Amino acid sequence: MKKQLLSGLIGLMAAQPALSMDLVETYEKALSYDSGIAAARASFEAQQAASDVSQSALLPQIGAFGEGNYIDVDGPNQDTSYRELNYGVQLTQPLFRADAWFRYDASKFQTESARAEYNLAQQQLILDVATAYFNVLRARDTVTTARATEAAIQRQYEQAQERFDVGLIAITEVYEARASYDDSKSQRIAAENQLNVAREQLARLTGEYAEELDNLRQNFPLGRPDPMDPSAWEATALEQNWSIQSALYELNANEAGLREAKAGHYPTVDLNASYGKTDLSGIDAANAPITSQQDGTTTRGTIGLTLNVPLYSGGGTQAGVRQQRSLVTVAEQSLNTVRRDVRVTTRSLFLTVNNNVETASALEQTIVSRRSALDATRAGYEVGTRNIVEVLDAERAYYVALRDYANARYDYVINSLQLKQAAGTLSPQDLIELNNWLSAAAPGIEALANEEETLDDPTQ
Repeated sequence: MKKQLLSGLIGLMAAQPALSMDLVETYEKALSYDSGIAAARASFEAQQAASDVSQSALLPQIGAFGEGNYIDVDGPNQDTSYRELNYGVQLTQPLFRADAWFRYDASKFQTESARAEYNLAQQQLILDVATAYFNVLRARDTVTTARATEAAIQRQYEQAQERFDVGLIAITEVYEARASYDDSKSQRIAAENQLNVAREQLARLTGEYAEELDNLRQNFPLGRPDPMDPSAWEATALEQNWSIQSALYELNANEAGLREAKAGHYPTVDLNASYGKTDLSGIDAANAPITSQQDGTTTRGTIGLTLNVPLYSGGGTQAGVRQQRSLVTVAEQSLNTVRRDVRVTTRSLFLTVNNNVETASALEQTIVSRRSALDATRAGYEVGTRNIVEVLDAERAYYVALRDYANARYDYVINSLQLKQAAGTLSPQDLIELNNWLSAAAPGIEALANEEETLDDPTQ
């Protein structure tokens, strides 16, 4: 009876192509293709350059100058023309510019915030790839169970038609079987469409349509979170979560911006130095506009200090301080919101992962129970103690249990990665470790339907 029950499911799966592309390969493709990670990297590099620009305002400014003039003087007492060439180098060294220092501080914090956002984007890509990958496997399993359900109910419909033809059952049972068959057919169509959608989502990340994916091994362990303490996960998240780090650096940057705005009231002091030469030629000494001028080269060097004391700027400095205070308040509230969200998310995911473990264990036992119930119901229908509706319900319940168990395992994988992301510990190493439990030779959900050990020990 069991072999008859499973023949349709196993036959359907035999026609499926063997899976071959693993999770790490998928991630590597996404890493080189995904525009989101490329944009985050470019933003970080741009902010690094912006920090260097801010730092340059504190460093010496050295430039060369040159000026050439032709001068023609025509007056009551003089009539002459000559050429003048001025050239040299000049240096300006800021000695006290509080606004530039605070601006540089703000830029360093903004760089760290951009770095945190880049790290967050890297973690998000890891999660997105894993989610899309396992959603394809999830959709494949759903299609498998939907096709198997359709095939099983079709057999029941054909048997009901045969029994009606010989007068063993009423026409209502044939109608019930037909309705169930039509419903299973529509669910199969919907499942196939969802599989196509899942493949599209994966292709969006990798730029390629994956025809084949490695399957999750049947002996993949569903372990509890380590440590088994939600407070420990919460503490780690508050310290390492990249969203919190980014918000914290944004707050620091705005506080430095407030100090920069206040520095608009402070004086500035610069050191200035220059060294140059002036070449004069073509001067008629008798008619020179300035008797001291004559052909030749004059060398000149200067050094001094420039003090600038702001007295009134039209109220702009005060307005800038008020604006920056408001931005600091916004950053403080954003940080508080992110911390609260991360705290709740981390504890919720901790509970969800534990629930996934318990759910998967219960569903594995449910498969055993549903299989036994289906065998008994079909046997009862053969001897006339059960009706067609009960058989159809048992068929659907069995394949739903298979599907739900597969979904519970995928939920566990994705939620475990989400928990690590919330804690700020998610890394490519997690994908490598997970990839070790994938195999092109690993059977899909059809193995659950034909796994004798499940009857003996559903926890294995």
